[in-house]
Amino acid sequence: MMGSKEHTVSAIRRNDDSIEYFYVKKEKKPVLQKLKKIPFIRGIVAIIESAANGSKHLQFAGDRYDVNPGEEVEETAEEGSKLQMILGVAAIGVLSFLIGKIIFTLIPIFLAQLFHTWLPSKTGQILLESGIKLILLLVYIYFVSLTPLIKRVFQYHGSEHKVINCFENGLPLTVENVQAQSRLHYRCGSSFMLFTVIVGMFIYFLVPTDPFWLRIVNRILLIPVVLGVAFEVLQWTNACRNIPVLRYLGYPGLWLQLLTTKEPKDDQVEVAIASFNKLLEIEKDPKNITLN
Repeated sequence: MMGSKEHTVSAIRRNDDSIEYFYVKKEKKPVLQKLKKIPFIRGIVAIIESAANGSKHLQFAGDRYDVNPGEEVEETAEEGSKLQMILGVAAIGVLSFLIGKIIFTLIPIFLAQLFHTWLPSKTGQILLESGIKLILLLVYIYFVSLTPLIKRVFQYHGSEHKVINCFENGLPLTVENVQAQSRLHYRCGSSFMLFTVIVGMFIYFLVPTDPFWLRIVNRILLIPVVLGVAFEVLQWTNACRNIPVLRYLGYPGLWLQLLTTKEPKDDQVEVAIASFNKLLEIEKDPKNITLN
């Protein structure tokens, strides 16, 4: 899936080796456009939009996975029902993200609390909580990546990064040129996940950890704050990636991408190139092309 300021495009390879496309034009609602200009708030809006939009593209790919062209289930619903279905998929995507974030935030708190007798200090508890959160993130990604399906997804993820890197380096989008690029990229959402752990740790030092119920409450209430600040950090590290000293600030996120991306095969790179070329056809200004 490739994205620009105006559109998002997904390309999938069907069983007959053909490539099919799905694209969505981003709606520009006045309220959201204003919110996107406000630092820290714009990150929350971008995350919600990405979760909603990404779920539509996943639904498209999932409906056609391992299904021969021409054998898709016929759509019998009216346009109104189709719209409700799309909105429902988007809502589920956003809700799933929020629930996952809450669970991922709370589990480390309870695990850290188990060691409260041996590590009662605020600093110790926050460091332990953050360490547990980081370990859970890495372990989860690692074991998930071992499954054949997710490994394939991560290969396509790597192919997206390679195509973007090839484009940004001003090279023709050929399989050979793309495969020569790095599968890591500063603007990746994987980096964002890691930054939420790091940023959260520093923010938690500003609020109390006792009593325990208050710790739970402030962690949940601070989720939007952590997401908003982490988004700004991600944007900042990307802006500084060409500055010799500051470029290293983005390295932790790149290291995480060693787990969330895999080296793609040539046929997977072909799909990523096709998706990007289709986006170039739709998008009038190539400078608007971004990484999703």
